[in-house]
Amino acid sequence: MAEPTAPTPGRARPAVIIETSPTPNGNLHIGHLAGPFMGADVHARYLRTRGRPVVFSTGTDDSQTYVMASARRRGTTPERLAAVSHEEIGRTLRLAGISVDGYAPYDEAYKTHALRFVSDLHEADKLELRTVSFPFNQRTGEFLVEGFVAGYCPVCVTESRGGVCETCGHPNNFDELLSPWSTQDPDDPVVLREATVLVLPMERYRKELTDFYATHGEGLRPRTLTFLREALSKPLPDFPVTYPISYGLPSPFPGTEGQRLNSWVEGIPAAMFCTAHAAAELGGEHAGTNLWLPAQDAEIIYFIGSDIVYFWGLTHLALLMAHGGRYALPERIISNEFYELENEKVSTTRGHVVYIDELLADFSRDAIRFYLTLTGPEHQRTNFSREAMAKVIEQSVIAPWNRLADTLNLLAADAEGELPVSAGGRLRATAVAERFIDAYEIATYCPSSAADHLVSQLQRLGKHAGRVADLPAADRAEALGDLFLELRAVLAGAAPLLIDTAEQARRDGGWDGTLDPAAFQARSVRPFRVPSFGGAGGPRE
Repeated sequence: MAEPTAPTPGRARPAVIIETSPTPNGNLHIGHLAGPFMGADVHARYLRTRGRPVVFSTGTDDSQTYVMASARRRGTTPERLAAVSHEEIGRTLRLAGISVDGYAPYDEAYKTHALRFVSDLHEADKLELRTVSFPFNQRTGEFLVEGFVAGYCPVCVTESRGGVCETCGHPNNFDELLSPWSTQDPDDPVVLREATVLVLPMERYRKELTDFYATHGEGLRPRTLTFLREALSKPLPDFPVTYPISYGLPSPFPGTEGQRLNSWVEGIPAAMFCTAHAAAELGGEHAGTNLWLPAQDAEIIYFIGSDIVYFWGLTHLALLMAHGGRYALPERIISNEFYELENEKVSTTRGHVVYIDELLADFSRDAIRFYLTLTGPEHQRTNFSREAMAKVIEQSVIAPWNRLADTLNLLAADAEGELPVSAGGRLRATAVAERFIDAYEIATYCPSSAADHLVSQLQRLGKHAGRVADLPAADRAEALGDLFLELRAVLAGAAPLLIDTAEQARRDGGWDGTLDPAAFQARSVRPFRVPSFGGAGGPRE
């Protein structure tokens, strides 16, 4: 990537939005969408309504051991499973309206980029060889790491896979798992065996990490904050850069012959590669530049599951810091909890899963996006059920929206030209817009509040419309103008959620859909046809 010039003074600051690359061992399900993907997409769409340049990207994490483990269970190759899953995930993102500017490939250019990122650290003597112990399958002669091993977390003593515990977030990179067993062959004997691998000595970066969170800790969600406080209160374990396994990017470093890069080491170079790919897809001023360099002054925002804060909030930060200030650090880390299905954890292995294309057969895309946002697991685990979704969507959005649309469209049929707007109407429309903005701004980011705000405003406007309908035709112009201006504020605020409904309203209403509060100081408004809210699904693409 070319070295950029400094940004032009006064130019809108670019936002780099990172949704961590999903593992391509299957398609995305509602848990994926309700967490990082919807969170990232809603914020990206909001920033675009405010005129901010946005580069929103993702790809797939093909090097994960979970790809190989899943491929073995399915009787296929990791490469084939990853390729099929990459296509499925891309299609799901389109169906769900996730507005990534670029969906990066896992190709030779990516591999070269990832290896260069790590090689720079090796050449700068930032990595060290360590002889450590790993779980080892005596029957197959394989070291067991990440998706190939399970056991009990040494911190919270719950069942955990290798690498990191989903429950408490603490790492178990080497021999820390209690009573480990093979996830492929649980009856096989597992012992500990030494191997010499490259590591990043994390303790070197304790002060930098502590100082970072002293200035960037505000806005972190509760579980993330708790984990970081616990992790930084004790010595930080070395982070393995290579593993003695047979799947992933081959390690080119002396002393690690035959080993592979730890797939989690690829997280940051992957994010950089995805950003560059998205910028190239967008074209314009950021194409060909590296937005991760400090000179670009980009606001870098991560959207992640809270179970991988160890990687994105500590090891990846340390990898960036180890480059000695060459790269910018993230300004915000937005984490989410688990989204359960019928009060149980989503499990593709047990078939306890709902995919987006299945939901789209019964619900519109806007209905799905609204419900997943309203019930998203922002601060704690939340639950999905089809029955609850159908009830909430009908009562909270479909019925009140369509009643309001019918009333306004009937009243507007008799209106001629621009309608006057009262000072009270301008005040209310501005307040509605500002409330949506509060929910979408990253410092106070809470998209579920935006969904809840939409519901309350539909109820209020529905009551107001009923009162306006009872007025004599000659006396209703200003009250009707207020309604249309306030509805424009609601539509603009709901646009990051209800993407199809808002787009139809923009086309029919002839306005740009801006969420700038100044846009709602209008003295008059032109009535427009309010689209109905479609709750039923059907083909899309």
